[in-house]
Amino acid sequence: MTFVGSAVRREQFPRDGLPEVAFLGRSNVGKSSLLNALARSRNLARVSAQPGRTQTVNFFRVDNEMYLADLPGYGYARVPEAVRAGWEQIVTTYLTDRAPLALCLFLVDSRHEPSKGDATLHEWLDHFGFPYVIAATKADKLGRAELTKRMKALREGIGRTAREVIAVSAEDRTGIEELWGAMRRATAAATHE
Repeated sequence: MTFVGSAVRREQFPRDGLPEVAFLGRSNVGKSSLLNALARSRNLARVSAQPGRTQTVNFFRVDNEMYLADLPGYGYARVPEAVRAGWEQIVTTYLTDRAPLALCLFLVDSRHEPSKGDATLHEWLDHFGFPYVIAATKADKLGRAELTKRMKALREGIGRTAREVIAVSAEDRTGIEELWGAMRRATAAATHE
């Protein structure tokens, strides 16, 4: 997996037509850590202790197979309202007009109830009919019984219209191969449409 560039405008998005998987979630949900785990790298995507560092759409190419698009997160970021509005604009621009988009990877923190922002994103994905998989991050932080309970709640809640709900951990690699499988199925299907 290679970083190929950041974009703030549609003209800067890749143009070769490879299918894309969009990474969406709260600012502190662990998108960068998960991207690094998928790449088996410690520093492909920059991980910050300060949420909300991603302010562009960052594209990572996986061979001749797909792009992973890391979108700005929502929620905790301590940024001026004008900057936040700009982020929302780039996310909306990307999602609503991106033909190669094969799948949305909706990251939620497995340790917490879905946030207001998570609920809004869920409604938005359903409204526009985007295919999505929920990746419940930081699964290693919960005991087995608690994780089972949280996954059941996700499947019955915001995950009820998801293709899959997968518990993942960037730390111990739980669910990483399963996640690759979900992304490859979606991008292969998009390629054959």
